[in-house]
Amino acid sequence: MNVEKIIKTDKQIPITSRTIIHLSLVETKINEMMTAALKPHGVSLQQFNVLRILRGQKGKPANLSTLNERMVTKMSNTTRLVDKLILKGYVERMVCPSNRRKVEINITSNGESALSLMDLAMKETEEKLLENFSTDDLRSLNDLLDKF
Repeated sequence: MNVEKIIKTDKQIPITSRTIIHLSLVETKINEMMTAALKPHGVSLQQFNVLRILRGQKGKPANLSTLNERMVTKMSNTTRLVDKLILKGYVERMVCPSNRRKVEINITSNGESALSLMDLAMKETEEKLLENFSTDDLRSLNDLLDKF
């Protein structure tokens, strides 16, 4: 990805600015491709993330606070994300029997099945995004990104 070509400039961009612009362009490319992979499944990246978090609970319910803490992209509209997933039949919301003020959220079997199909689409997209990287490249890149 050539930053100067993408932003259509002939000027030399200082390395610090070029790095930030480059990271932003890469993030945009990743988001575009992942969003496109999920589009046939009718879910957003954030909804996909919620489903994965709930699957990771292994049958144990989660509350909105847990979902917010574990989201890759922090957002304040988790309630709305859950509401949309309920309408699709992918999750269910229940009042906690021991604390009626607490709402618990579980993934449904329909949600588990749909998520399995989404996983395949996302795996293909990840492979396409990273096809030019060796395993060593990916380790090095992760080591560099860990410095953030």
